[in-house]
Amino acid sequence: MKLFQVMIIILSAATVQAGEYYVSKEGSDINPGTLSQPWLTIQKAANTLTAGDTVYIRGGIYKERVILKGSGTAGNPITYTTYPNEIATINGSGIHLPSDWGGLLDISQKNYIYISGLQIKNAGPNDNNPGILIDNSGNITLVGNTIYNTVSSGIGVWNSHNITIDNNDVSLCNNDGEQECITIAITRNFVVKNNNVHHSGPGTIGGEGICLKDGSSNGKVYNNHVHHLNRLGIYVDAWDKRTSHIDVYNNIVHDIRNNDGFTLASESGGLLTRIRLFNNIAYNNGNNGLNISRNGDSSMHPMNDIQIINNTFYNNGIGTWGGGIAVDNPDARNVVIRNNILSQNRLFQLVIERDVLIRNLVIDHNLIHGFRDYEDEIKGNLFIEGDPLFLDSMGFDFRLHPDSIAIDTASPLLAPSFDREGNARPQDLGFDIGAYEYTPGSPADMQ
Repeated sequence: MKLFQVMIIILSAATVQAGEYYVSKEGSDINPGTLSQPWLTIQKAANTLTAGDTVYIRGGIYKERVILKGSGTAGNPITYTTYPNEIATINGSGIHLPSDWGGLLDISQKNYIYISGLQIKNAGPNDNNPGILIDNSGNITLVGNTIYNTVSSGIGVWNSHNITIDNNDVSLCNNDGEQECITIAITRNFVVKNNNVHHSGPGTIGGEGICLKDGSSNGKVYNNHVHHLNRLGIYVDAWDKRTSHIDVYNNIVHDIRNNDGFTLASESGGLLTRIRLFNNIAYNNGNNGLNISRNGDSSMHPMNDIQIINNTFYNNGIGTWGGGIAVDNPDARNVVIRNNILSQNRLFQLVIERDVLIRNLVIDHNLIHGFRDYEDEIKGNLFIEGDPLFLDSMGFDFRLHPDSIAIDTASPLLAPSFDREGNARPQDLGFDIGAYEYTPGSPADMQ
């Protein structure tokens, strides 16, 4: 066989003839799935699509459980998306999902799937029924979906890899079910970004906002807005497995009614290591802005290489107890708390519990505003004390006024190269304390 013939055969095998299909409430599953003759159910599409195909779902309410059947390939994902300018809703009302494990939109043992623009609502009735379940899958992307009213997670990801959760709205999730509003468990190489997670269910046995846990690794969690929950906001918990290399940054967490904005834990003895929190803002939370905790029933809660740098914690502890940063895990090692603004938190700005003797604990260059002299409260080394002069603390604008004492007074050691708005650090003579770097000539400078 000649060389050019071999090349044609190889190219033909690699080329995917992508198809475009349509689902409509006016369709029929015996149709060919075209725009003029669409299918009736999303499940028909899920049964049919192959690598490279796209299905456009017309507006309407689809009362069905959808179980994906096919996988895409690298460069040729299977895409599920709404028809332009229409709203397509998968409504699980009256549908009994499996009692042990199962999502209303179920992605199990699949690869290269892209889902955008769908509304997923009313998943139940059992403790582990999420709106979207991703299990034992890889290269899955969820963008711009709305998930509402689920007994378990709004989005639950387990035993998977290369997962992107981007710009989804997740609300009224964990209605007395287990897990969290967005759950990432036993998963590697993940990104959770730009999501709005809010107004959860009662939170009796679950309901944290975003949870990275149980052996997950190599993840980035950023630009999320987490608010008005009954359980804590962003939770990083090793559980009983090594959980590592997770960056949590540029998030805003507020109005967590009965708990912390951010919490680090090792509830069942797994090692939590190489965790970085930077450029985050936590305000108006029930307990602490951040808790390096001893949560769980295990006798040991190992943590190592934890960095808490350039965050802003304001007015936390709005319940009966709490403050800025609380460190109460005696098993933590190599912890750095640096360049944070701790302002007007209820009972303390920064507390290290008396029985906590952390090996290689470094606390320096934090701005303390409102030292309470609470038991075990400290200021750390090379601290600055005074009003940080936020642009508008009452309006929760924590950018820095041009006269702020936080400007040019931070340590450059381990400081992030950008701030919460993506501005480069440093901007002037030195690095600034807190989540924002003051930028001369910016709109903040004009106020």
